[in-house]
Amino acid sequence: MQAIIYTEHGRPDVLRTVARDRPEPGPGEVRVRVAVSGVNPTDVQARAGIGHPMQFPEITPHHDGAGVIDAVGADVDPARAGERVWLFMAAAGRAGGTGAEYCVVPADRAVPLPAGIAFEAGAALGVPALTAHRTLTVAEDGPRRLAPGALDGRVVLAAGGAGAVGHAVIQLARWAGATVIATVSGPQKARLATAAGAHHTVLYREGDPAAAIRAAAPDGVDIVAEVALGANLALDLAVLRTGGTIATYANEGGHPVDLDVRRHLVLNTRLQFLVLYTAGPHVRAAAVEDVAAAVAGGALPVGEPHGLPLLRFPLARAADAHRAVEGGAAGKVLLDIDAPV
Repeated sequence: MQAIIYTEHGRPDVLRTVARDRPEPGPGEVRVRVAVSGVNPTDVQARAGIGHPMQFPEITPHHDGAGVIDAVGADVDPARAGERVWLFMAAAGRAGGTGAEYCVVPADRAVPLPAGIAFEAGAALGVPALTAHRTLTVAEDGPRRLAPGALDGRVVLAAGGAGAVGHAVIQLARWAGATVIATVSGPQKARLATAAGAHHTVLYREGDPAAAIRAAAPDGVDIVAEVALGANLALDLAVLRTGGTIATYANEGGHPVDLDVRRHLVLNTRLQFLVLYTAGPHVRAAAVEDVAAAVAGGALPVGEPHGLPLLRFPLARAADAHRAVEGGAAGKVLLDIDAPV
């Protein structure tokens, strides 16, 4: 099979396309013939060595993807062979991710993908969708699970609503009944956030964004899904309701986080930091169930008409795909992988 690998940290040029034997599934595992691999910021950070040590002499990257199960290991229902699936955390603690024609994962990381959902949509789920679910289910007054009606009466602020996680926040929050406000950097991204389902978009670089958000949410925001805590914390506090939650999954831009403790005390703020990989198996399992239900309900479409343009590269151009992510490309970066049957 063809795979991309790296044997040392560095720039995208460390990625190489090589021939490798097809991996065999062990007990509790499945092998997936990968159709599409999703590329996330965490994948390029791992390749660059940002917070990720080299755990193996050779690594095939990428956590997310979609394809068809073609072999199962012991203790896995043989009927799963031939099943269309989407993958998450494929490379977590493992040397082989989805950046190859075949990938072996624990069976519970291969989630059934409905027949009417394209592989590109499945490959865009994983890290972004499960992270988005977590941001929406950590508030003190709930909910802990998402379903239609679970966020009725709530206001969600999706910071960076045109990004992959922000896009999933908008879609899942809308599906669950919330009023959704998205902050974006410019008119083009505002159009994408609106296409994803945001009720209101606010250009954070223009005018008075706090006043614009307050106009849409006079009683304040219940949940902020935050991608750049250091840069946005002052704005978040200006619009958060008393007892509201700021759920932060990144600090884009690397700005220092300056906490006004007294203001947080008065607001009874819940400031929740989160990352998918250490959230715990029960939290991830609940997120997978809810995201799968949203997918089955048609709530997580992708493509420019739905607010998430797809930037597609062949496997041999994996380095260019990584450069696109590093360059802040608007949309979802995918590798198209053609595996032999």
